[in-house]
Amino acid sequence: MPTIQSVSTVCPPVELKQDEAMTFARSLFSDSFKDIDRLLKVFLNGEIDTRQVCMPLEWYAHPHDFETKNNLYIEQAVTLGKQAVEKCLTNVSTLERAVDPAEIDVIVFVSSSGLATPSIDARLINQLPFRHDIKRIPIWGLGCAGGASGMSRAFDYCKAYPKANVLVLALELCSLTFQRDDVTKSNLVGVSLFSDGVACALISGEQSTIKSTRPMPTIRATSSRFMPDSEDVMGWDIKNNGLHVVFSKSIPHVIKSWLGPFVHQFVEEQQLTMDRVEHFVAHPGGKKVLDAYKKALHMEDDQTATSKRVLQHHGNMSSPTVLYVLKDFIEQQPKLGEFGLMAALGPGFCGELLLLEWK
Repeated sequence: MPTIQSVSTVCPPVELKQDEAMTFARSLFSDSFKDIDRLLKVFLNGEIDTRQVCMPLEWYAHPHDFETKNNLYIEQAVTLGKQAVEKCLTNVSTLERAVDPAEIDVIVFVSSSGLATPSIDARLINQLPFRHDIKRIPIWGLGCAGGASGMSRAFDYCKAYPKANVLVLALELCSLTFQRDDVTKSNLVGVSLFSDGVACALISGEQSTIKSTRPMPTIRATSSRFMPDSEDVMGWDIKNNGLHVVFSKSIPHVIKSWLGPFVHQFVEEQQLTMDRVEHFVAHPGGKKVLDAYKKALHMEDDQTATSKRVLQHHGNMSSPTVLYVLKDFIEQQPKLGEFGLMAALGPGFCGELLLLEWK
């Protein structure tokens, strides 16, 4: 089975407290919403304390065109992405030794918050000593599901090529999509939730020469699920001035009704039951999403505690968030033979599941 050998995270430089974000939203939107005080409760009820963004708060108060924001996305993505890759490959807390970039066979780059052609992975190859025959798999448009989906595609590759080493780099700068003139409630909810983050994971096939120093999660199986005719649940509306968030209030209901059967079928196909899954490595889309997970899967509070902690300290970073949760679980050092379920949901509407086993 392919093994997750190392996971790194990099936080953008500006830390934003939730009360600062709420004050900022009030100053921008108080003239647009008559019930602004009621609406701003979303900042208090989301159980987010701090978030990280790539620019100072005052930058977001001024209008910026799509070109300016996207050029900044490329610049910041290359800088932060390089840091995350280097940190992942030199992570001797789990790796037996530092890994040379030339040992990497594939790089999967996941993002949905900016546009770049050539994609960010190509720009990183020009800055780090990867081989020139490295395979590139850029994935765009999966939003919050992207991190888990990137891990699944790495699993597929390592199953086909058991000597392979794959890097998954999930990078989002959601704050650069902020629309100061968008007075929809979806935008206000987005401002209360979304943030910036970068995570990188190294996955190796069974015959790889890269080894770890302690029990690490192997990927036993993966599953993808698509919900037909659900394009309006979440995503972007792409307009002249950039990306406008689509965030339906039906998301918690969709999760409650749809996720349970998906998860139980997947786990049963692996000859397991949910009571054997000790670790729930879930993308924390928000407090209501975590509550929906618990109701759909009949979970206790402690089973979503790690996801809740990541949300509390980092907000919803879209695709990298589930890798932040995975890194936290790895640092807790689960026992040999324990199982984990990685889960993330995103635009489409779609879901991605991975069954993990510590080996």
